[in-house]
Amino acid sequence: MNLFELKERLNEAGAHITFCGSFSHSIIEELGTAVREYLASSAVHKSAMMDVFSVYVEAAQNVRNYTEARLAAGADVRDAQASILVIARSGEHYEVHAGNVVEPVDAAALAERIDALQTLDSAALKAAFKAQLHVERPSEGGTAGLGLIEMARRASAPLGYELTPLPDGRSFFSLRVVV
Repeated sequence: MNLFELKERLNEAGAHITFCGSFSHSIIEELGTAVREYLASSAVHKSAMMDVFSVYVEAAQNVRNYTEARLAAGADVRDAQASILVIARSGEHYEVHAGNVVEPVDAAALAERIDALQTLDSAALKAAFKAQLHVERPSEGGTAGLGLIEMARRASAPLGYELTPLPDGRSFFSLRVVV
């Protein structure tokens, strides 16, 4: 692996913070500190800084929670190590990208959920968030789907996603949030 070429490709993509691997609570916390410090040193407006940070936290927690649930169900530990999070600058906006391996049924459900969120304006997103607050939480301690809605509320463009088919029938799910 040529790290210089990798660094150059990341620079061309506007990537400022990149993490690949298993997302533990402590890694999310440490990366969160790095994200805050980076944004503060970049003289980003405070409200934009909070939006980027909030989206980072939601995206990282979604990846961690999904991966932990899959590992508990017997998934290969390599699935957790295949996770990625990137914060990039694109013109006047920041982009938060998160990706991980997903099962076919979960890929379809994610696509359906994001497609539905893409059609909502800010008032409808706010109403969806409030309605979701009243949905009974899963016994495993989930958030009843608030994360995607919260990211959509903070985004300056509709959420984007990609599903890349893997040879074993699963997909690599990539989420893009423009803030």
